[in-house]
Amino acid sequence: MIDFKSTFKIALVSLKTNKMRSSLTSLGIIIGVAAVIVMLAIGTGASTKVTKDMESMGSNLLTIRSASANQGGVRQGAGSKPSLTLKDAESLSKLARGAQAVAPVSNENKQVIYGNQNWSTTVYGTTANYLEIKSYELLLGRNFIPEDIKNSTKVVIIGSTVATELFGDVNPVNKVIRIGGVPFRIIGVLKSKGSSGPFDNDDLAFIPITTAQKKVFGVYFPGTVNMIVVKTTDSDIMDTTESDINEILSIRHNIGKNQDKDFEIRNSAEFQEKLKSTVKTFSILLGSIASVSLLVGGIGIMNIMLVSVTERTREIGIRMAIGARSSDIRKQFLIEALMLAIIGGLIGVVAGVATTQIVSAASTDLTTEISAFSIFISLGFSALVGVVFGFYPAYKASLLNPIDALRYE
Repeated sequence: MIDFKSTFKIALVSLKTNKMRSSLTSLGIIIGVAAVIVMLAIGTGASTKVTKDMESMGSNLLTIRSASANQGGVRQGAGSKPSLTLKDAESLSKLARGAQAVAPVSNENKQVIYGNQNWSTTVYGTTANYLEIKSYELLLGRNFIPEDIKNSTKVVIIGSTVATELFGDVNPVNKVIRIGGVPFRIIGVLKSKGSSGPFDNDDLAFIPITTAQKKVFGVYFPGTVNMIVVKTTDSDIMDTTESDINEILSIRHNIGKNQDKDFEIRNSAEFQEKLKSTVKTFSILLGSIASVSLLVGGIGIMNIMLVSVTERTREIGIRMAIGARSSDIRKQFLIEALMLAIIGGLIGVVAGVATTQIVSAASTDLTTEISAFSIFISLGFSALVGVVFGFYPAYKASLLNPIDALRYE
C-alpha cells in the first residue's frame, strides 16, 4: 500500500517533469477562470449600478401622467392631452391611502443666464415635496416654503451642474439668475447625485409650480400640470395607493366605468423589478458563456492525461508489481488532474482580477465589481472540472494489467 503523501509526491514529480505540457494544459483553465471572473464582475457591476440609479430616482413611486391626445387618428403620446391639475394633487395628498408625499410637476428646457454665463437646463415647476420624493438633499440654502407656492415667488433651487457652469466655485445662494428672461433669486443648491445612464441628475433647476405656470412656462389650460408624482409609505401598499388614485381621479374627472381614462399611472416598483430581472439574466448569461471556456479547459486536461497514461504504461506496471493497488493509481492521476486545475484556477483568479481592473480603468462608462462569490465559484468549478475530466484517464490507468503494462513498449 502506498500512502497519500507518496502518491502526491509522485504526481508532483510527474507534472514537474513535463513543465511545458503541464503549463499548456492549465492554460484552458486559466482562461476559463479569468473569463468567468471578468464576466461576473461586469454583470455584478451592472446590477449594482442599476440599483444605485433606481435609488437615485426615488423608490416606491407612482407617476401619473395625462393620457395621450388623438388628433386625426394620430396618437400624440403621453401627456399631450392636459387633464391633471393642482387640485388633483391636493386631493390625492388628502385622500389616497399610503400616499406619503405628493408633488405636481411641469417641466421645460430653458436657458438660464448669470452675467455673461449661460447654460441650457431642465427647469421643473414643483413643490417642496418633490425633493423628498426624488431623494434630493440640499448642500446650501433652503427648500421651498408654503408662501413660495402661494405667492408665486420667483425663487429657484439649482443642481450642482448648473451651479458649476454658472458660478464655478462661488457660492450661488442669493445670487439672481434669469430663466426665460425672468429674474429668480437662488435659495438653494442641491448635493450632487451623479448620472443615471445618459441623464445627469444634477443638471436641473426647481422653481415653485405656481411661478412656473404664471411667469415662465405659460399654460393653455390654467392650473394644469404635466404629471403628479406620489411616494408611498412602503412598497407593500403601492397597489392600494394606485387603486385609490384611479378611483379619486376618475370621480374628479367624471369618468364612467366603461370610459377611457384621461390619465395613466406608472408603477416604478414594477419597472425596477423588470430592469433588475433583465440585468440578472444578463449576468447569468455572461457567466454561462464564460463557463464554456472551463469545459474546454477540462477537455484539454482529459486529453493530456490520456496521453500521459499511454506514455507511462510501463511505470504503472512497475508500481503495480511492487505493491501499488488500482486505487493508488487512480489517486495518482486524479491528483495530477486536480493539481493542474487548481494551479490553473489560482493563476486564472489573478489574471481575472487584473483584467477586471484594467477594463474598469479603461472605461468610465463600464462599472465592474469583483465579489468573493465569483472567485470561490470559479475555483470550485475549476477543481470540479479537474476531478470530472481527470476521472476517466485515472480509471483507465487503474484497469491496466501489470503483466501487459510491463511488456508495453
